[in-house]
Amino acid sequence: MLENISLAFQGIWAHKMRSFLTMLGIIIGIASIITIVSTIKGTNDQIKESLIGSGTNAVTVQLSQSGSVYDMSWQAPPEGVSPITEETLQQLADLDNVVAASLFSSRQVYNSEICFGNTAWSGTLYGVDEDYFAAGGYRLTVGRGFLADDFSKFRKVAILDAAASAVIFGSASPVGEILEIKGEPFTVVGVVDRATAGEYVIESYRDYDMYYGSNAGGKVFIPLGDWPIIYRFDEPQGVILKAASTDDMTRLGQQAEDLLTASQISADAAQNGFAYKSDDLMAQAAKIQELSNATNNQLLWIAGISLLVGGIGVMNIMLVTVTERTGEIGLKKAIGARKRRILWQFLTEAAALTSIGGVLGVAAGVGLSRFIASAMGTPSAVSYPAIAVAVLFSMLIGVIFGMIPAVKAANLNPIDALRRE
Repeated sequence: MLENISLAFQGIWAHKMRSFLTMLGIIIGIASIITIVSTIKGTNDQIKESLIGSGTNAVTVQLSQSGSVYDMSWQAPPEGVSPITEETLQQLADLDNVVAASLFSSRQVYNSEICFGNTAWSGTLYGVDEDYFAAGGYRLTVGRGFLADDFSKFRKVAILDAAASAVIFGSASPVGEILEIKGEPFTVVGVVDRATAGEYVIESYRDYDMYYGSNAGGKVFIPLGDWPIIYRFDEPQGVILKAASTDDMTRLGQQAEDLLTASQISADAAQNGFAYKSDDLMAQAAKIQELSNATNNQLLWIAGISLLVGGIGVMNIMLVTVTERTGEIGLKKAIGARKRRILWQFLTEAAALTSIGGVLGVAAGVGLSRFIASAMGTPSAVSYPAIAVAVLFSMLIGVIFGMIPAVKAANLNPIDALRRE
């Protein structure tokens, strides 16, 4: 085998220009495929980040009726749905690959329910527990977070997100200012921000339900214990779970749905369409990725045609090589070389030729994908499995298209071969 490889490289080196031109079809085909695959992977990663948020991995589970989030901003708390207990929350936290679990209550607020002086604010008000910001992927940017005493002593304190701070206070620091929430004074103690997706595309009522808390007005957070001070009755909460990885999100959302629906919703409420539903952002991302991949797969097939052309070029040049080396083949067979030895020699040369083309094609594809990403601002991410498959596939092309020339060489009659020489 080592001797065959050595002979293959000697043959390639002896005809450098011809070998390069033969490899050109393989190089172009592999480079095209690597560029397309890198673009597909980059686009899919961008879709995933834009929907889910880079590193957030937060799954929100909320009460729904007939598939739509049950909004208590304008509806009374439903009968037969009990508040989530600490025991149930602990069961959620004990699920595999859950990093953090948190309870929250939320409402859309309008009509001057929250105001600062003469400035009225519309957005989403959240009552949160101690773990909410960690589970939701928020980071503190100004002031302080909620303290243990804020919860135990029911202090009227509030934290804003960056959007709410900008709407209410502009560029000024909100820390220490007093917000009136339904007539109750709450002192702003901090501002948080979240590394999440950009803009959401709302194409259906279900999308609205999923993202309704992400309105332009922003969010205001208060301790969950203060929630009854404002609304003065118990109502069903939502849950936010932080998954260990993005790939765990769908499974954890389904497990949380099943657990909460079974433990918190009575049979009568279930008959009325009540159930807990998770924001399956992974499914949303997968659907968009499928639409993107449908077009990209067509491009892959087109790029594959150039590989076919390259393979035909390899077969053609190997047939020429066999003709040129007829005397060498006849001499080897005359001194006892078997058909298998001749066959493997030419198969190895064809495989070496296409493998070199595959490696050069991978390098060209990676460079081209990065150039396109830089020049056009499109996402790109190198797929290492695709690189490995491309190199192996190029070697396979050499074996397949080199088979006919190799068989022809192996079947040459040594006497005829020497006579032709």
